[in-house]
Amino acid sequence: MSRSEPIDLHIQESSPTSQVQQSPKTKPPPSKSSVKVQFCYAHSDDGTDENLLIFMHGLGDTLTPFSNLAKSLKLPQTATLVLQAPQQIPLLDTPAYQWYPSFDMLTGDLLPNPNPTLALALLDKVLDVLVRECHWQPERIHFLGFGQGGSVAVEEALRWWKEKKTAFASVVSISGPLLSFPSSTPTKCPTPILYCHRPQPFSSQSKDVGNLNKAFSLVKELQHAPVGGDGGEAMPRNREEWESIMRFWSERLSRRQFGDGETGVYEVLGGMSGPK
Repeated sequence: MSRSEPIDLHIQESSPTSQVQQSPKTKPPPSKSSVKVQFCYAHSDDGTDENLLIFMHGLGDTLTPFSNLAKSLKLPQTATLVLQAPQQIPLLDTPAYQWYPSFDMLTGDLLPNPNPTLALALLDKVLDVLVRECHWQPERIHFLGFGQGGSVAVEEALRWWKEKKTAFASVVSISGPLLSFPSSTPTKCPTPILYCHRPQPFSSQSKDVGNLNKAFSLVKELQHAPVGGDGGEAMPRNREEWESIMRFWSERLSRRQFGDGETGVYEVLGGMSGPK
C-alpha cells in the first residue's frame, strides 16, 4: 500500500435528521476462534460503536499498512476491522497475501479471469460472526478496499444483496472493479459505491464503471491524478485525494444522538492529522 501524505481533515457531527434504531453502544470484538484469518479490531476512539469500517488490503500486501491507516482516520462513532487475506503468495522473500488465486502456477502470470469464490465464502463467514455474535447491523457496516480487496468488497456487497436482500452502508473501492459481469436489472443493489481509480494506459476503466452501474443503484466515480510514468494505481496520497472519500463517508456514517434517539450526518472539516 502506498504511503499517503499527512492531511488535515476530520468529520464532525451536523444537525440530527432522522430516527435510528438503538443498538449496544459498544460492540464485542470478534473472537480469533470465530474469524479464521488474521485481523485487527479496534473500538471507536469516542467510545460509541455505531458504524463498522472493514479494511481489505490489495494483492501482495498484509494487514499492517491498513491497520496504521485505520488508527489514523479516527472516524466518529466508527469501530474498525482490518482483515488479512487468507492465502500467502508462495516463493516470495517477504510475507505477501492474496484474497483468491491470482497467478498461473506454471508461468507465474496473473490470471486473466480470477475466481473470487473462496474469498467471498470467507467474507460471508466473517459477516455472519459480526451480525450474530457482535450485534452489528449490515446497514451499519462499511468497506474500504484497495485493488483485489476492493474487488472482493464490491462482489460481496452484490452477493449479499442478491442472497439476503440487505444492503451494506457503503463500499469505497480503490482500483478494485467487479470481477463478474452483471446484467442490467431493475432491482439493483442499493449499497452506495465510491469507485476511485487513476487513469491507466490501455485500460478498461469505462467498462469497469459501466459494470458497477449495471449492478448498483448509486455509484460515484472519483478519478485521481496518475502516479509515476507507468500510471500505476495507488492509495490516496494527499489531502485533496482523501477529501472526497471523507465527504462520501460523512453523508453515510450513522450517528447516535444520546438522549433523543436521533441520527444525523457529519461535516468534513480541517484541523486534524489524517492517514499517513
